[in-house]
Amino acid sequence: MAYLQTDVTKVTTHVLQRMKLQGEKIAMLTAYDYSMAKLLDNTKIDVILVGDSAANVMEGYDTTLPITLDEMIVYAASVKRAVKRSLVVVDMPFGTYQGNSKLALASAIRIMKETGADAIKLEGGEEVLESICRILTAGIPVMGHLGLTPQSINKFGTYAVRATQDDEAKQLIHNAHVLEEAGCFALVLEKIPAKLAAQVTNEIKIPTIGIGAGNGTDGQVLVLQDMLGITQQFKPRYLRTYGTFGEDISNAIRQYIGDVKSCNFPNEKEQY
Repeated sequence: MAYLQTDVTKVTTHVLQRMKLQGEKIAMLTAYDYSMAKLLDNTKIDVILVGDSAANVMEGYDTTLPITLDEMIVYAASVKRAVKRSLVVVDMPFGTYQGNSKLALASAIRIMKETGADAIKLEGGEEVLESICRILTAGIPVMGHLGLTPQSINKFGTYAVRATQDDEAKQLIHNAHVLEEAGCFALVLEKIPAKLAAQVTNEIKIPTIGIGAGNGTDGQVLVLQDMLGITQQFKPRYLRTYGTFGEDISNAIRQYIGDVKSCNFPNEKEQY
């Protein structure tokens, strides 16, 4: 099949919609710094998410809750400076949009103005609808996020699969339609039954991007450090690793230490 990525110089929300209509899957990964973002953009990845997962993989927190708007802006600006082609989406951190739509708009505007990002993402359905609508009125593209919503971990108390019961599944389907009607350009579905994710994908016109939601969605997203095998302690069922870079980095560092200790580095060719 002829992939859109071969003839697109800049991925936009419109391009993602075309991909859904033409049956081309959307590939999305996270990035938080210039170097990694540059590598990702050169591979022609469709979407780069500057996720609040930076709280975990970059800052060492157990949850995504502690990361601040200022920190997210620093990460996102670093990523955007490296990217020419991919669509860059930035997570709005916990506390910047829940329950206060004016704050939500102000936070989203700061992200867009100070990072140059292409869109923002936030978690939740009807409970954050007012914030979503206010952000959209400013012309800022919004990606929704349903299912397991990590910013609500204290409410749920577990990272277990969501929407396994009929009432929660019906609510998720309802919220998917609500977000589509509000004007969201895409929807992340996290850690829900594959059958439910496929149903949502078929019912709504906007693209769905899954993480732990089966292969019936319009695309997939993973945390870069997870799929590269850098965060070795994190191995959920849905994660496929595409390398052993954690081990490779450790081995390279050990070799460097050995070379320094043995006076093998630098050698005569590596000095002035």
